[in-house]
Amino acid sequence: MSKPAKIKSKVKYDNCAYAMIIPAYFVFVVFILIPIGFVIYYSVTNFNLYSSPEFLGLENYLKLLRDEDFLISIKNTLFYTVFTLFPQLAIGLFFAIMLFRKSKLIPFFRAAFYLPNVMSMVCMSMVWLWIYDPTYGLFNMILKNFGFSLQQWLQDPKMAMPCVILMGIWKNCGYSMVIFLSGLSSIPSSLYEAASLDGANSIRKFLHITWPMLKPTTFFLLVTGIVNSFSVFEQINIMTNGGPLNRTTTIVHQIYRRGFLEFKMGYASAMSVVLLLFSIVITALVFKFGSGGQDVEVS
Repeated sequence: MSKPAKIKSKVKYDNCAYAMIIPAYFVFVVFILIPIGFVIYYSVTNFNLYSSPEFLGLENYLKLLRDEDFLISIKNTLFYTVFTLFPQLAIGLFFAIMLFRKSKLIPFFRAAFYLPNVMSMVCMSMVWLWIYDPTYGLFNMILKNFGFSLQQWLQDPKMAMPCVILMGIWKNCGYSMVIFLSGLSSIPSSLYEAASLDGANSIRKFLHITWPMLKPTTFFLLVTGIVNSFSVFEQINIMTNGGPLNRTTTIVHQIYRRGFLEFKMGYASAMSVVLLLFSIVITALVFKFGSGGQDVEVS
């Protein structure tokens, strides 16, 4: 008699759980899944917001292969992703290890390093735009005081992208630090105690305990960092507008220009589909070669 009651209770519990996640699925379907479907549809049409879509087939995608600006934006996006993500992870891990201790000042330093990540990207872009100002900027004032020549930071084709990358690292390394702190707190202290009894120094503890145990955390930051770097737009649009000479234009910046400035929504949609495919493929490769961040070996 008790078994049917348990089954009935379980069914009731499952129905309640499904009812509670319906709002989340509704938001996902309405604001993510359906728009993706429309983007895929518009990507094979000639659509300019003012007239009915005209079916073109794969013409937009073939045109992308000959679009020099778009090909440059792919190169710039990959360059930005690589040279922002890995330094950001390294700096975040360094500060996490330095601040993973008990002290009255530790909460202050943690908050100070994490603060840039809380601030709006638009606000931070405006601040760094002033820092890079060729006349009154902070960097040029420092160079001037030390007798060096002033630099055209964001106007120089060779320096524009490194300047944007520096700002991106500064903005996001605090987030990596917080996530790494969470990963460090989950490592059993008994592992370090056993290593100390075996005579292991700090470097050996990091290489054989800390780093292997942080593999799932690093994997999470790597995947989310790739997705975020592929969608970089605000600082590009505010600080350089893709210039000079398209040295800082990115895929999302090209999508914005083609869709909202030139009103080529069909062509911009094709760019969006390509960006989606790039994100899926690279994320899948990270999952494949990173083993999903699940393999943890402590030697």
